Amino acid sequence: MKINYLKILGAMAVMSLASCSTNEEFNPNATEELAQQKLLTQKQINNIIKTSLAQKGDFFWKDTDALTIYSALTYSDYILTIGYGTSSADYARTNARATQDIKENILSIIKTSESSTNSRNVNDLLIHDDATLNFIDVKVKDYATVKKLMSMKGIRYIEPSNYKFTEVATTSNSILEQVQSSGSSSSGSGCGYDIATLNATEYTVTTPNAKVPWNFSKHGITSAWANSTGRGVGIAIVDTGLSPEQSLLNADFNNGASTGRTLSKNGTFVNSDSSTDTVTDGVNDGCGHGTSMAAVAASPRNDRGLPVGVAYNSNLITYRATGDVVLDSYRDQRGVTNALKAIANRTDVKIVSMSIGHAFSVGSISDAIKTVYSKGKLIISAAGTSTSFTTWYGVIFPANMAEVVAATGITDASTYQACDVCHTGSEVDFTIIMQRSANKDITVPVLSYYNGQTDFVGGSSVATAMTSGIAALVWAKNPTWTRDQVLAKMKASSQFPTTRNSKFGHGILYANVAVQ
Repeated sequence: MKINYLKILGAMAVMSLASCSTNEEFNPNATEELAQQKLLTQKQINNIIKTSLAQKGDFFWKDTDALTIYSALTYSDYILTIGYGTSSADYARTNARATQDIKENILSIIKTSESSTNSRNVNDLLIHDDATLNFIDVKVKDYATVKKLMSMKGIRYIEPSNYKFTEVATTSNSILEQVQSSGSSSSGSGCGYDIATLNATEYTVTTPNAKVPWNFSKHGITSAWANSTGRGVGIAIVDTGLSPEQSLLNADFNNGASTGRTLSKNGTFVNSDSSTDTVTDGVNDGCGHGTSMAAVAASPRNDRGLPVGVAYNSNLITYRATGDVVLDSYRDQRGVTNALKAIANRTDVKIVSMSIGHAFSVGSISDAIKTVYSKGKLIISAAGTSTSFTTWYGVIFPANMAEVVAATGITDASTYQACDVCHTGSEVDFTIIMQRSANKDITVPVLSYYNGQTDFVGGSSVATAMTSGIAALVWAKNPTWTRDQVLAKMKASSQFPTTRNSKFGHGILYANVAVQ
């Protein structure tokens, strides 16, 4: 039996902090200045990112210079995302005059600079003017424009939003091997449609005829079901969508002991290379990862002899928001941002599960997460997974945000051991036992993408989905509680309730204790 590494989250990232710089006079000789310099190669840009990650644990585009950002634009279809505002906290659209003045000033500079230098139609410059958050997406092709923007007050972040940090790893300890690969030397997408046969030692059977994954008992989940099954709590899975072929996550969602709950499938991902396309490609999973995460959190306690989810009576809300787990393209970033904005306004969602991430901060997603958090929802995300040297880097974006609960995976060893591909760090909140220490090929049994089939899933991805399911059990037991009360109960029901471990946070989460 072989672990399905293609379903393990392989993105790494860090949180972006917004800031404002002092204004400077526009340099009319910026284009001539560029001619005297040489554009950075993608390798040089990646080295800047690598150095920052190695030395600081994070990377922010705004901390670089105009030449670096402009060079990156040439490798990213010239798409520039600009977050604006009167302060770092000014991320939500309120139509305040001061904030609108900043945006209009930005657009005026872009239009003046771009149209005069490139004879471009100013109507083609603005790709997206977000109606909810204070950011815009623009097409910028002139170095002088970038240089002017870098000197402006009121810009919280400025990012080449289609830049892919995907240089081919050439050495065994390359950061790209560490942060971009999902566990396969051939792919960092986190996608896969594998089928695996379960061994009898990897599950137990519960009524009416459901397989309970071997690790559920490690967290007291089966015992917790006597007090809570997640009923009435909505879990939103922001991922790659839901398989149309798995009946237990479609027409038979209320099979067996799972009754009276709802399923909502949504899509915000635009599967197009064109930044101007706005038509989404639907709700169906085009990767396989989202299906696994939904199944772990909420698959029914079925009569089909297939794996059950943690909160088998919870409501499920899925979003096809990204093409894979690595948020390194404009369409992925915009899809996730739009999904989060929609979730913020949904009263049926209490928990948001995100087994996805990026090598460094994405400003628009950060803004959207803050909006979701402001609505009292609990956001849980993956601490990070990679193939080798997994302890080299800490907790990824967005799991490293203060508004997000970070989950990671450990083995079933008697002492704390991170799973062989899982990240740890000071921002970790909870750990989930999801890998056998004696046989690391054994991870968590789960419904397959295909009807009637099973598979395995591992890494911090499955830890996130399981933590989300346990949170649903706690909230269902205490429906009047706030997010902070639910989180406090989860912390108090963990192995390290008061004193956090420097690498594993509050440690193993015990569902049976949390629902008492």
